[in-house]
Amino acid sequence: MYRCMNLRLALRAAFLGLAVFSAPALAGSNSPPAPEDVVKIDVLPGWRGPDGQHVAALRIQLADGWKTYWRAPGQAGIPPSLNWRGSDNLAGVTFHWPVPEVFYSSGMRTIGYSHELVLPMTLTPKTHGDPISLEGELALGVCQEVCMPMDATISVVLPSRDVGPKGPIKRALRQRPDTASEAGLRRAVCDVEPISDGLRVIVKIDMPRVGGDEVVVVETADPSVWVSEVSTSRVAGALTTIAELVPSSGKPFLLNRSDLRMTVLADGRGVDIRGCTGS
Repeated sequence: MYRCMNLRLALRAAFLGLAVFSAPALAGSNSPPAPEDVVKIDVLPGWRGPDGQHVAALRIQLADGWKTYWRAPGQAGIPPSLNWRGSDNLAGVTFHWPVPEVFYSSGMRTIGYSHELVLPMTLTPKTHGDPISLEGELALGVCQEVCMPMDATISVVLPSRDVGPKGPIKRALRQRPDTASEAGLRRAVCDVEPISDGLRVIVKIDMPRVGGDEVVVVETADPSVWVSEVSTSRVAGALTTIAELVPSSGKPFLLNRSDLRMTVLADGRGVDIRGCTGS
């Protein structure tokens, strides 16, 4: 508990010193709300498994009416950014994103979470059986009528034993998207053609319907490539989405279809599809 309290105080101090880049805040207010009134962040310390992996979670709690964003935030969202530079006894981190919500506002679509995000993470220690000193920086956006970019510093020691409740982390792990196999994917085909500032990808996904209003999110292995969905439709059992991929160079580029990731979202469900073939 002592370590968790130290973490919360470090994050609160970081929020109090943070610059807010949004201009007018809420209706009837002359200044943005205080960051600590909008979001609270801590780490759920989790447990060390028999394989030596440590399972923990980043928890982001939001005030009513506020939301934060998924790894692919949509047209107007702010993607989260995390790094663990400064950590000790840490060889790698894998995040397990729960299925996000789809929001529509002013004709734009964003993807993220309201109320709370518990983001499980599997941490691989360099030396099994020793504590992990988790030191890093988190940048995220939270939005209501306006958006506020936020930065926070994380500093916490994760002992090599169970130190906290497992329930919230296990619930978040169960909220993962289905795999392609679980969803009954028969085939995912991608046709790629150059455009003036990048590539156009036509993705055809042959699998049962996920829900009533399906959204397909296309991601590349390079997060700096901007992805814009042009259209999505389902015809004769196949879900087709057209997306444009624009790199920072603004030119066509080589694309490995196996590096593409497609997530289908609908009615609180998700399906994670890794890679596609040519037609």
